[in-house]
Amino acid sequence: MTSLNLNSINFLIQSIFLHRKHHWLFSGLIWLLFVLPAQAVELRVAIQKNVDSLKVGSSTAAIVRDGAGKQIGSLSPMSALAAQPQKQGIAINNRLGAGELIIEPQDNGYVWIGDRWYRGRTRLIRQGSNITAINHVDLEHYLYSVVGAEAVSTWPIEALKAQAVAARSYALYKRNTEANNIYDLDTTISTQVYKGLDSEYTTTHEAVNGTLGQIMTYNNEVILAAFHSSSGGHTENVEDIWTSPLPYLRAVIDYDHQSPVFEWQQVIPVSRIQSLVAGVGQIKGLQPAQMTPHGRVVTMKVTGDRGSATVSGKKLRKALDLRSTLFRVSTDGNNLRVRGRGFGHGLGLSQWGAYYLAKQGVNYHQILVHYYQNASLTRLE
Repeated sequence: MTSLNLNSINFLIQSIFLHRKHHWLFSGLIWLLFVLPAQAVELRVAIQKNVDSLKVGSSTAAIVRDGAGKQIGSLSPMSALAAQPQKQGIAINNRLGAGELIIEPQDNGYVWIGDRWYRGRTRLIRQGSNITAINHVDLEHYLYSVVGAEAVSTWPIEALKAQAVAARSYALYKRNTEANNIYDLDTTISTQVYKGLDSEYTTTHEAVNGTLGQIMTYNNEVILAAFHSSSGGHTENVEDIWTSPLPYLRAVIDYDHQSPVFEWQQVIPVSRIQSLVAGVGQIKGLQPAQMTPHGRVVTMKVTGDRGSATVSGKKLRKALDLRSTLFRVSTDGNNLRVRGRGFGHGLGLSQWGAYYLAKQGVNYHQILVHYYQNASLTRLE
């Protein structure tokens, strides 16, 4: 675990200021990005999957349609109604039954799904004996919520703009590569956290509107814009963490030293990992067997009084509920003392790094091209 080289921060900032000597060219690029209209994109986000019932509603009067688009009824405003499987279809409060239901608020209203308000409309589909609720929502409106759920709404606007572009790119990449015939994304950390109106703020609106339609691309294709909280001083090459190399997810110095999880430690009972290394006896020591070039644990050798075993860093992180795989472990036989850095996988945009750079006056474009090497800021066509 190496210390931060603060000279690199100065170099990055100086290079940005030097770039501004060509301000007319830079301004022209930004002008083109902002005056060309962005194409509207609708996302299908799974809010509730395979549940036996859920509450639905609308803030305004809403039209209810069947799967073919035919209007079959309406909902009164501000009513929380029960959607449940019925025979071969779905019913709302034991009426308005169909194999699939679509709730469309009128007059720019919001929909209620489960326990939150969302923009857009609701689609209820039958899956086996259960229901899945899909929120059909405009990409930009979706990002109002995602930026507030994934980042801190009070952070500098340039950091929030960087998050908005990364989240927009990530959502489109997932839609292009992993969507199924029902939905494009869900609301978990395996895609992006989405909480509807609960995580919208004035600043997240500003960040999304200020980067309208902008995405990161490589060879004219939207990139896998991975992001994480804090790398602990240096991000990683994607092939060292996941699988195949990508030219834009390269290891770079991070500026996350102000992160509250830049350094951390935990004391954990040895029993938490006993099932992972059955047969080694009483655990005497843990040493990394294989590490990434920047110190993350790929595999850990666990030595006991009856033998040794090797366990992956990812499994160990999950079993011990650690913030990252950038850690080292010592033991007294009863407890594990874990010291680590960072929070997350360490790939792509570091949110705390973006926070620090934005505080130093670095703009969101420069933040993005630092963390996504060889990628370009592009307008969605």
